[in-house]
Amino acid sequence: MLLFYQEKSNGPLRPRADEVSLSAQNKVHNPTNINKQHNSQLGNPFNNPEIYHMNNLPPLAERMRPKSLDDYVGQKHLVGPGAVLRKAIESGNIPSMLFWGPPGVGKTTLAFIISQNLKRPFFSLSAINSGVKDVREVIEKATLLKQGGQTLPVLFIDEIHRFSKSQQDSLLGAVERGIVTLIGATTENPSFEVISALLSRCQVYILQHLHEDDLLNLLNKAMQEDEVLRQKNITIEEHEALLRLSGGDARKLLNIFELLINAMDAPEIVVTNEAVLENVQQNIALYDKTGEQHYDIISAFIKSMRGSDPNGAVYWMARMLVGGEDPSFIARRMLILASEDIGNANPNALLLAQSCFEAVRVIGMPEARIILSQTAVYLATSAKSNASYMAIDTAMALVKQTGDLPVPLHLRNAPTKLMKNIGYGKDYKYAHSYEGSFTDQDFLPDAVKGTKLYEPGSNARENEAREKLKKLWGDRYKY
Repeated sequence: MLLFYQEKSNGPLRPRADEVSLSAQNKVHNPTNINKQHNSQLGNPFNNPEIYHMNNLPPLAERMRPKSLDDYVGQKHLVGPGAVLRKAIESGNIPSMLFWGPPGVGKTTLAFIISQNLKRPFFSLSAINSGVKDVREVIEKATLLKQGGQTLPVLFIDEIHRFSKSQQDSLLGAVERGIVTLIGATTENPSFEVISALLSRCQVYILQHLHEDDLLNLLNKAMQEDEVLRQKNITIEEHEALLRLSGGDARKLLNIFELLINAMDAPEIVVTNEAVLENVQQNIALYDKTGEQHYDIISAFIKSMRGSDPNGAVYWMARMLVGGEDPSFIARRMLILASEDIGNANPNALLLAQSCFEAVRVIGMPEARIILSQTAVYLATSAKSNASYMAIDTAMALVKQTGDLPVPLHLRNAPTKLMKNIGYGKDYKYAHSYEGSFTDQDFLPDAVKGTKLYEPGSNARENEAREKLKKLWGDRYKY
């Protein structure tokens, strides 16, 4: 845990001296252990202040972290002139809040800027390595501040969605009484990841992906203002690969850019897509198999097939496969779609999806991608019907509404003589004893007699089924 304070009203946030890790002081390298060949080429960094300074700089993303709202990039809907959050900050009266957005869009930075603007004590916890004990410690310190009539603190919790229910519960009392103003940052939907009692006490602000112009402005600002980059002659001829690798994550973009510039150390550096891909080896896919991105991408995949777009289907499938998704999960979702969204418009779809599921489990990657692709394309281009899906949901709603209606006597099972004597199975008509294996009789409880639950879809197969049902049932179900 870090407790930040401000030495002066306009000074930067600095860690308290008593909370600086002593281990960092103990990790200073012994100059005598430095490789002699390295010394002969570059000189001992401890004897060269410039090299020592360069080697001990924080990453570019940290060096470029904005210090004020005017320097903050993106999120104009929240912190632009006249925007709702900016007004709250400028008034000095902010509610407890949750920042929800993808990685690298400025959640942590915005929390720091708020603390600087409000000139309030600022506690920072990470949900990854903090627990109830840390939360209670902060609340105790905040309580002492309140008892002393001092300014109440802001508590920032990064990745608050990683807190368990009990950990989140420990925040409730302090937030409700105003002992701390909570700012939580999360990449996951707070509706699912934050307990309702805490969620109801916080204002949720949604931070959006940074636009291309925002990201390019960051790069230009870094080249002009960073103490290292501004000394270099850098030209960005092509930026597409940089933006693609960053995935819209500003922190990632700046760190990739710094890695690239260090790798291309030359008097004149020209950034091209080829140079980026050659020097930056990493997976460009943004896909979290357990987070919201997982659900967003599988949703896009399903909706593409339902919407009869094979191009969208194979693209989102590729995103999942490149991101390391389990092929069986993809096959299982296609198996569901084959029945839910295609159904009897093309019964073969279910057979192919089942074969795909079995084949993928036997073959595995990378060859399984071919079977998955074939099936996705087939499902996307198939005729569609959700009639069977709607029929069962309508029937279940009717059951919940009407309760346990008695089974008509003629449909009941009559395994014993007693049951036959009291009318079980009486007047039942065995369909195969009649022409065309059909005879008119009721198959629903009396209270819902004549209720149509299955409405055939508008496609060749189900239009044929509709005509047959109309011929068989006449006006009973009004097909």
